[in-house]
Amino acid sequence: MPGTMGTFRTELELENPVHPGRRVMVRSVLVDSGAELSWVPAELLEELGIERRKRWRFRQADGTLLERWAGWAGVYVAGTSTADEVVFGEPGDLVLLGARTLEGLNLRVDSLRKTLVDAGPAPAAPVPGAAPIEGQPDVHPAHTVVSA
Repeated sequence: MPGTMGTFRTELELENPVHPGRRVMVRSVLVDSGAELSWVPAELLEELGIERRKRWRFRQADGTLLERWAGWAGVYVAGTSTADEVVFGEPGDLVLLGARTLEGLNLRVDSLRKTLVDAGPAPAAPVPGAAPIEGQPDVHPAHTVVSA
């Protein structure tokens, strides 16, 4: 099917981080690691009382510019959660799970199975003298601290 190779959809829940507890389910969300932010219909964000906080400008594939508001939301997907800026989508906008939200969720796209999977340990700067996690190899020798 042209235009759908590697694409899939998922479900997510949204929550107002200022007033946690009540969540709204969003179904058939297109996973789009090429989109910076996640996009959700404005009425769902408004229903949760999420405030419009920042005006973003976006360049579309055809070069045209559009502007949308974004607000802070708690996002729950595949058993994990994060807080992120979410775009107030207008009629005709796609409903998307974007790259920044995926990164905050520590999820990555498994394009063969068309699913989201744990991205594994997040990279971190080496901490001098930190003990390795049991069962894991020691840090790279270049990062080893030598005492005099």
